[in-house]
Amino acid sequence: MQGDIARGRTRLGSALVAAGLTNGPAELLDFLIPLWAGIALGASPAQVGFLVALEMIVSVIARPIAGHLADSRKRERIAGLGALLYALSCCGYAVAGSLPLAYTAATVGGIGGALLWVSLRAMVGEHLPQDSGVFARLMSFQETGVWIAFVAGLMLLGQFDSFPVTFFAGAAACAIGAVLLFLSPAPAPLRSADRQASTTPQGSRVLIGSLRPMLIATLMTALAEPMIGILLLLHLPRAFELGVIETAYIFLPGAIAMGVLPPVLHKVVLRIGRRAGMIVGSILSGVFAISLAYASGPLIIAALWILCGVAWALVMPIEQAVITEKYPHQIGAAMGIYTAATLIGAAIGASSAGMLYDAASWQLTCFIAGGVILSGAIVGPWALRKLGVMDKPLHSDFTPTTSHQ
Repeated sequence: MQGDIARGRTRLGSALVAAGLTNGPAELLDFLIPLWAGIALGASPAQVGFLVALEMIVSVIARPIAGHLADSRKRERIAGLGALLYALSCCGYAVAGSLPLAYTAATVGGIGGALLWVSLRAMVGEHLPQDSGVFARLMSFQETGVWIAFVAGLMLLGQFDSFPVTFFAGAAACAIGAVLLFLSPAPAPLRSADRQASTTPQGSRVLIGSLRPMLIATLMTALAEPMIGILLLLHLPRAFELGVIETAYIFLPGAIAMGVLPPVLHKVVLRIGRRAGMIVGSILSGVFAISLAYASGPLIIAALWILCGVAWALVMPIEQAVITEKYPHQIGAAMGIYTAATLIGAAIGASSAGMLYDAASWQLTCFIAGGVILSGAIVGPWALRKLGVMDKPLHSDFTPTTSHQ
């Protein structure tokens, strides 16, 4: 028994550390690739847009396959393979001297990201019955990896004035994460009682139908983050003449908040409930978007960005926890559908932000974005009620997930 507990802790620790090592470079590349493509490859705006969209499209297509593999194969190996493919993608960007090579790197990254994040979240979800805050811990590791990667990556970029050096450093971090996952111990075998409690796997259509309310709420949440991010990336250089590094540091306080706050805010959710947590998160994020219309300088925007950090630190762990709680024996399939919805929402948010910025004044853009985000205060609690999950999570309210040997 003690051996199983120690093995479970080691497995969870490997997954969390790997999440930080891989998510940091991934987010940094999302920030740098559009700039790199325009500067190093001379890509047009349309070509840059296609490059960014390609990885996302490939990843959405690959998510159902990744979900099936996560439920039928050893999750630690599938996640490790995904991290390794993402490392190869970083190397591909580093050596790419043409757009076709960059498109190839984006394709590899899309496949790698699907395999990595679906399986890794499923590994973390295995521990939800014993630790209701495990997804808050996951987000904490992910976002800590982001701000460390941004500081280290931008220092490398400033020191060497070279995108490839930064890309190779990201590849090294992902490779270390892959090694940790490959060496992660297998999950403990199921007890006979847990094996009898297993439910018959349901098809993708049934899962999508059952999860539809939560997927709608997820689309709203996923739409909000890139919408606000893209609006700021468009506005800061034009309104305040900030460079790449200065612009990145505006986002740093919010990233640190998302790294530190999720476990703390989970304790708040245990007190006030998930529905109230969704409402508070949507209000904070919406207030931030509206406040941008009146922000007078970069420092104020950086301080306000912390509100978004608090909002997402509340909402995202709740979403992942209830998805896992609803389908504990099909975490991979459910996470594949959930993460595909987040990517679709992100694509809608990013594209609509650009159109809004071109078509309307800055103030009107902020009010529209704020209104969209505030709608989550209604949609989120409605989705949780429809899903039929408990409002206040318990530590042992459902059967542990199956082992995949």
